[in-house]
Amino acid sequence: MAILNNWKIVLEVIILWYVIYMTLLFVKGTRSEQLLKGLLIIGLIFILSQQFGLDAITWVLTRLLPISVIALVIVFQPELRRGLAQLGRFGIREENANVVDEIAHAVNGLSAKRQGALIVIEREYGLKSYIESGTLLDAKVTNFLIVSIFMPQSPLHDGAVIIRSGRIAAAGCVLPLPEDEKQLPKPFGMRHRAAIGISEETDAVCVVVSEETGAISVSEGGKLTHDMSKDDLAKTLKNMLYNPIKRMPLGIRSRLVYEKRNRG
Repeated sequence: MAILNNWKIVLEVIILWYVIYMTLLFVKGTRSEQLLKGLLIIGLIFILSQQFGLDAITWVLTRLLPISVIALVIVFQPELRRGLAQLGRFGIREENANVVDEIAHAVNGLSAKRQGALIVIEREYGLKSYIESGTLLDAKVTNFLIVSIFMPQSPLHDGAVIIRSGRIAAAGCVLPLPEDEKQLPKPFGMRHRAAIGISEETDAVCVVVSEETGAISVSEGGKLTHDMSKDDLAKTLKNMLYNPIKRMPLGIRSRLVYEKRNRG
């Protein structure tokens, strides 16, 4: 009987850990992150008001709780739907293989026409602030949509496309530049610098097409790999996005890897 009870405790801890982990992973880099912080503060105030006998504050918070739950469900319905859909992924956000193929196909076509492009794929580190700097789309990733965004006539072609959870979150996004641009080779254009900059600050994977030469490059951890073919690009992206050893959970780890490579 004691063994059975121990197993129940272990099972409860595992379930609670998984739910908390998925919740934190889900809200990171979204508008829900600030909401969660606010709820934690309100919860702390509620506990303190009970401990110190602040009856008025306790009464107000108790009456507001049912209304707040309904309001949260209505306001954050899209986020909740996406979060429930991600519960079966066991805490690993992997891009769909078809998405990678669509990106590779689009990049290959852009490269052949020498049309510049910058595509950023979000991993564990949230890119909310950069997404909000562009035009929100929330569209399916397709070869034709990516190509049309980076057409010279498109008003969004100068910025970056950011892909989150297998969908195009936004286009025309503004990205940070590297901290030390002086060490970069002179041929690097603004797109290459932006790709290095965002991969220094986060764990995102960036794909760049040179407008001058049509060369395809991939940036990760502040390091740029040049002249990739379509097949190499698809294999590299799938390896970075699917291989758990290659996935870096925090942007700061990207910076450490970048600094380590520079020292070497």
